[in-house]
Amino acid sequence: MNIHEYQAKEVLKKYGVKIQEGILAHTPDEAVEAAKKLSEQTGTSWWVIKAQVHAGGRGKGGGIKLAKNLDEVRDLASKIIGMNLVTKQTGAEGKKVHMVLVSQDVFYPGPSEPKEFYMSVLLNRSTGRNIIMYSTEGGMDIEEVAEKTPHLIFKEEIDPKVGLMPFQARKIAFNLGLSGEAYKEMVAFVTNLYKAYEDTDSSMFEINPVLKTSDNKIIAVDAKVNLDENALYRHPDLYAYRDIREEDPTEVEAGKYNLNYVKLDGNVGCMVNGAGLAMATMDMIKLSGGEPANFLDVGGTADSKRVEEAFRIILKDENVKAILVNIFGGIVRCDRVAQGIVDAYKNIGNIHVPIIVRLQGTNAEIAKKLIDESGLQVHSAIELQEAAEKVKAVLA
Repeated sequence: MNIHEYQAKEVLKKYGVKIQEGILAHTPDEAVEAAKKLSEQTGTSWWVIKAQVHAGGRGKGGGIKLAKNLDEVRDLASKIIGMNLVTKQTGAEGKKVHMVLVSQDVFYPGPSEPKEFYMSVLLNRSTGRNIIMYSTEGGMDIEEVAEKTPHLIFKEEIDPKVGLMPFQARKIAFNLGLSGEAYKEMVAFVTNLYKAYEDTDSSMFEINPVLKTSDNKIIAVDAKVNLDENALYRHPDLYAYRDIREEDPTEVEAGKYNLNYVKLDGNVGCMVNGAGLAMATMDMIKLSGGEPANFLDVGGTADSKRVEEAFRIILKDENVKAILVNIFGGIVRCDRVAQGIVDAYKNIGNIHVPIIVRLQGTNAEIAKKLIDESGLQVHSAIELQEAAEKVKAVLA
């Protein structure tokens, strides 16, 4: 589950990670009041207005602006709030901005030059260990840095038996070329950042940039956090950060019916029980010349009602030209699924796309009979290859 920058910074601050201070605002008036309050708290005379959406690249899309007086705060906030922000991560459709974070200016003059770094904590799935990935080239597209100058990307692997060791935090600060007070600040920053990542059961913490200020403080200027949804039952306080406005509405609706749904860009809707079978089904669709329009796992306890809702959700996608239902009845009974298909066809009405159904396992014969005798335009299949060929035929 993704959370907003201001929420991520709240988490970091609880763990002693220094951050660029900011105040959330939903209107231009609130932004001005936030700027005034921030000046009182931090002494800043300039402010950074940041769009709060679940996407990176906000600056390039016009979602981050510097205001040098209160009139500019109001003007920039009025332009950003309500805008449709388009970045590389939002896709062409973009995301509507509902609020901004009014932040202090941290690039102030001092005895040394400010310096931006990149840092993230995530799981290396090939080794089953957490890693801290960091670079001296912060504030840029880290993918571009990795491609063009891979020697500037460092990785520190963490042994799960002992966790982050003090010498590793010192090594990171040294590799970033720091010394003196900035070195000590970075050691503390890395230590607290890793503790925040572990304690919150996160999938990723990304700080870009980590800033060494002109007076040698180390702070998180931005923060992107992804929480492990499977662990959120342990963190009701973090689950409260969920903003469904940032999620695909169809995926949100699917979640209400305990359906595992992910929208894709293809033309063949899939309804399957079990993630492994779903992946195999999607492969078969591609081999048949189609493209999967979604991943949809109805689960092992699917009943007719859930199957009907699954159909409704698939049909919301206007790109769907056919639907392939592929159910292996182990725990779930095939006849229940078949009844759900029949009910959906009758209750939804005006289903203009062909439906190919393959049901195998518990009560499969009863299920096939239910469908065959329903009088509906549903194509039955026994083998997966046969189902794929029927998909190919209806798409031709």
